[in-house]
Amino acid sequence: MSTDLNKSADEPREGADTTGTAAGRPATPPVEGAPAAPGAVTAVDPRLLVREEGVRGYVREFGRKLRGGELGSVPVVVGLAIIWAVFQWRDSAFLSPKNLSDLSIYIVGTGMISVGIVLVLLLGEIDLSVGSVSGLAAAVLAVLYVNEGLAEWQAILIALVSGAAAGAVHGFFFARIGVPAFVVTLAGLLAWNGLMLQVLGTTGTINLDRDSFIVHLTSHYFVYIAVAYGVAGLAVALFLAAQLLDARRRQAAGVPSRPLGEILARTAVLAVLAFAAAWRLNEYKGLPLALLIFLVVLIGYDVLLRRTRFGRQVFAVGGGVEAARRAGINVALVRIAVFSISGLMASVGGLFIASRIAAANQGAGTGNLLMEAIAAAVIGGTSLFGGRGSVWSALLGMLVIGSIASGMALLGIEASVQYMITGGVLLAAVVIDSVSRRTQRSAGRG
Repeated sequence: MSTDLNKSADEPREGADTTGTAAGRPATPPVEGAPAAPGAVTAVDPRLLVREEGVRGYVREFGRKLRGGELGSVPVVVGLAIIWAVFQWRDSAFLSPKNLSDLSIYIVGTGMISVGIVLVLLLGEIDLSVGSVSGLAAAVLAVLYVNEGLAEWQAILIALVSGAAAGAVHGFFFARIGVPAFVVTLAGLLAWNGLMLQVLGTTGTINLDRDSFIVHLTSHYFVYIAVAYGVAGLAVALFLAAQLLDARRRQAAGVPSRPLGEILARTAVLAVLAFAAAWRLNEYKGLPLALLIFLVVLIGYDVLLRRTRFGRQVFAVGGGVEAARRAGINVALVRIAVFSISGLMASVGGLFIASRIAAANQGAGTGNLLMEAIAAAVIGGTSLFGGRGSVWSALLGMLVIGSIASGMALLGIEASVQYMITGGVLLAAVVIDSVSRRTQRSAGRG
């Protein structure tokens, strides 16, 4: 009697029907270690089957993901390779050390802004104010540092805080008051641009001291070749350590993990790319400080999104607001935090753009800056529908946009053609995202 009472409710009793189909009941899971019925198929994690088949298994899995709409960053990487090949074919100076170094600095300012856009897109929302916020931050820095004589670090801090505060205001009206994010940030685009003009006053343009720290952000290079190679080696070592640690933790938890061979192969690919980039940059002036800071920021936000509770909450809210609320997530707080981060990154990008031109002027944050920041995030692979993307989209997307601009300039093609091509690339990215999402829904994974 006591033995029967101690049996699990999920454990089939002797003589019980385990199929469940005849009586209309759901099938009862078989007891672990019990012999399988004739013709029964044992459930095995498909990831284990893939790795047992070796290279053939990975190729088959890759094809399955493509058919299922799980494209990841494949389209943008392929597109970037085609763009580079075409421009290099038309002009051999495209992949020259100088042009690649200039490109790496050019993408940083807008790329920083795009990082904030990525987080907002993960919520399934949009932020149209980032251009104006970036211009406001540059104006605040220039006025406080140059005109008012405030210490440079204090002016930088106040400029960054002003951007974060502007983003928090947008988040409050969106999350607490219920005003659509599109409307709130559109109002911010107009209001912060007006405030920037008010801050700059009648002067219009304020030049920055070329010996200042803020200007050195985009003009300083690590001339010693050991620095670039050292950074590449450190990045590869940290990636390998992170992969090995993740595999060990997954093995300890009893879930499938990447085998050592796959980890080493991924690390080898990263090593080739990292050391090739270091070698090419050293052929000119060395590793740019701006690029190093950008990569550090990307790694930091990648860890924030993938390894922290806040990051999981961002993806959860983007995947479904009501489901996230029922799971106990403070949706309003997450939204306010994300918009505040967007404002902060817009101000960071504004400072890097001001650094590149060594000035703050009335045209800061205007033009096609907003469109480039949003386009970079989408082209890089972040979904417009929320819940899917990575901060590395900002880097990939900006490489595409920057490469198009650089190649067009080398070939002497008009800016109008550049805008049309960039618009076509953006449309293609959105179409791929939409088709991918529809395919995943059809396969039951959307």
